[in-house]
Amino acid sequence: MTVIVSIPTILRTHTGGEKRVEGSGATLSELIDDLEAANPGIKERLVAADGDGPATLHRFVNIYVNDEDVRFSGGLETTIDDGDEVTILPAVAGGALPPLGR
Repeated sequence: MTVIVSIPTILRTHTGGEKRVEGSGATLSELIDDLEAANPGIKERLVAADGDGPATLHRFVNIYVNDEDVRFSGGLETTIDDGDEVTILPAVAGGALPPLGR
C-alpha cells in the first residue's frame, strides 16, 4: 500500500529536497523502515532506540496519520492504509529574551 508523507524542511536533506515522498507499510514502523531504505538517515531523526526497550518516536517529533496524532492511536504500531496521508512535524520551541538593560 502506498501513502504520501509530508516532509518538514529540516528533514528534506534526507529526501533530496522533496516536500512529499511516497512510502509503504502496514504500520507506521514499517513505513519509517521503508522511508529509511529510500532516504538513509531519516529514521534516526524520527525514532529513538531505548537500549533494550522498544523503539519510540522522539519526543520532539509529532507524526500525524490523516490529521490524527499517532501518540494517541498506537504510536509506531499505528495502522497505515492505502491512500493515507502522513505528516511529520518537528516540535518548535521559542520565546523572547528580555530587552537589554533590564
